[in-house]
Amino acid sequence: MNDYGAADMRYGDLSETQLKKGFYLAEVSERVNPYTLTRRSSLDRPQSRFCCNLRGPGETLSRQQCANILFDEFRDNALPFALWGPYKYLIREMIDHMQYGNGTPFRSMLLDQALKEQILGDKADDASLKKIKKVLRDNIDWQHNYFPIVQKEAFYEELKSCRLPKFDRLQDMFNGMGITVHDTWATQITLRALTIENGQYRAQLHYKVQDHFGLDNHDIMKKTFHQFRFFRIWFLLQRYNQFGFKPFFTNMEAAVNITGDKDDNENR
Repeated sequence: MNDYGAADMRYGDLSETQLKKGFYLAEVSERVNPYTLTRRSSLDRPQSRFCCNLRGPGETLSRQQCANILFDEFRDNALPFALWGPYKYLIREMIDHMQYGNGTPFRSMLLDQALKEQILGDKADDASLKKIKKVLRDNIDWQHNYFPIVQKEAFYEELKSCRLPKFDRLQDMFNGMGITVHDTWATQITLRALTIENGQYRAQLHYKVQDHFGLDNHDIMKKTFHQFRFFRIWFLLQRYNQFGFKPFFTNMEAAVNITGDKDDNENR
């Protein structure tokens, strides 16, 4: 948690030469040239989101004006990744936060809702919730109705091979969660309450999950990232030493209630 030293939390650390030669980002925006701080004319703007050709100088812009135009283009290019559902506006909120939040952590009730839905909806055999239920079933002293503290290491062992919450499903490519979170950086799971009686248990789990809204060198060099203007603009706004907008932590939390019994039956 709170790893400010992570590679995708860097900002303002790359020069124009590094961006152009090391990351092939000579062409980034349809609307402006961020290196010369000039506006492109409408005749120079192709319609494709994938690439562009910069032809001729235009109106000179201040650095702030140029950044504002880039952020507007950043928001517009997010639309294909967030087409429907309750989370489609999250990416615009997070881009706004990058522009004005100065690196402060981001929270949203919608993110918490999405996290809880993902945890409860993950039916994979290696899902974290299934692993936790297995530990409870196998290690509760059913005769005396308690969980032996000496067995707590079983949680760590079982969760080593679990699938932690993330948003990499097909639906997440279009509902806004894949572009805002996708994978996650750190997960903390707390067993807050456990009641055992009559061969059954009730438990409350608390998930605290953190992601980074930022791009590292490896991200932008992936073909699936580099081809889209959305990610090229994002990387430049974050990493170019003339802009250096700060990435930030995305924090999510969810409380999940579960029940089960010694015969591996469960209600939820």
